[in-house]
This record gives sequence, C-alpha cells and structure tokens, in this order.
Amino acid sequence: MSDIRVKICGLRSLSDMAAVVSSRASYAGMVFFPKSPRHLSLEQARVLAFAAPPGLAKVALTVDAEDAMLDELVDQIPLDLLQLHGHETPARVAEVKARYGLPVMKAIGVADEADLAGLMEYSLAADQLLIDAKPPNGAEVPGGNGLAFDWRLLVGRKWLKPWMLAGGLTPENLAEALRLTGARQVDVSSGVESAVGVKDPQRIAAFVKAAQS
Repeated sequence: MSDIRVKICGLRSLSDMAAVVSSRASYAGMVFFPKSPRHLSLEQARVLAFAAPPGLAKVALTVDAEDAMLDELVDQIPLDLLQLHGHETPARVAEVKARYGLPVMKAIGVADEADLAGLMEYSLAADQLLIDAKPPNGAEVPGGNGLAFDWRLLVGRKWLKPWMLAGGLTPENLAEALRLTGARQVDVSSGVESAVGVKDPQRIAAFVKAAQS
C-alpha cells in the first residue's frame, strides 16, 4: 500500500464524514467562506468535527480571514490544521501560526512557472504548502473549481516543507498526477462530487484507492 496522504475537502454532512472515515483518508477539510457552495456554519462544523475519529486531521479552510473569525473557529471547533486559501502574505501566515498554536497550510494558486516564485518564502512561514490551480478570472472562490494546472511545472522541484497537490484531481487522473509531480499528499473536492457541493461516497473511496495503489 502507498503512503500517499489524502485530503477530502468541502465536507458538508455526517454522511460525508462517514465516507471519509471509511475511505481511510488522512485529512477532512471544512470550508468557512460564505461565497463557497461548501461553506459551513460554526454549528454545522462542530457536529462534523466531533464525528471525526482520532487520527483524522480536521482542517479549516479560510480565505483572508480576520482574527475575529479565526478566534471563533479555534474556540468552538476542535481543529488540527488551519488552511489559508486567500491572499495572505508570508507575514500573515507566520502571525496566524503564532497566534493560534496550530499548524498552518498556505495554498498557492499556480497557472504558470512565474507563480512558483513565492513558494520558497511561504515555506519559511507555513508548516505545509498546498499547490492548487489558480482560479480563472472572475471566479467567486479560490479553490474547488475543478481546474488543473500543468503538473509538469512541478517536476523535480522541492521545498522546505511538506506540500500537497490540488486542482482538478479525480480518481481517473490521480495516478498520472502522482507520476508527474512526485506528490506524497493530495487534496480533492469537486473531483469526488456528483454535483456541486454534493460528495459521492463511491468517488471518495475510488480516489483514496487510486492514491493507495
């Protein structure tokens, strides 16, 4: 069995959490961004978080969140990782990490080689990097758009911290993405859905199985 770690993001229900647990994914992602179709209230997220078994990392995805919002999240929900998916600077990443005492993962949108330039600086501040496809112009949300980038951009690259591949991954293309990039961690949201924001337990299971084979 492979040691590829899988994050299933955008969970919205107890049945979603059950599917993630059954698949033996490593991370369960919850979205806190009102423009996203996968956005959760604090009350909804608490229910999901307490349904997660020990060992399944609970991740909160936020977008340019202010301290007041993060205070509420960390105070009310048992979290293992904060994912910053907006335009946060390396200084802001370091600030969030120091304030909350939780590991922080910074998402970086990539469309071409120039977008990789800032990753080394972010890797000094964050505990992990998430390398995602840059959203199209005018997109309401920075991730979960089902878009991939040219994975060949990552061939042979290394950073100071662990990193996770995201953007347009599906059970069908995951093997090729892993082969090209050498990623040891992957993130999926829309690629395991039957409709926008609706997770498909069979696709979740198929995605994790593809990672493990």
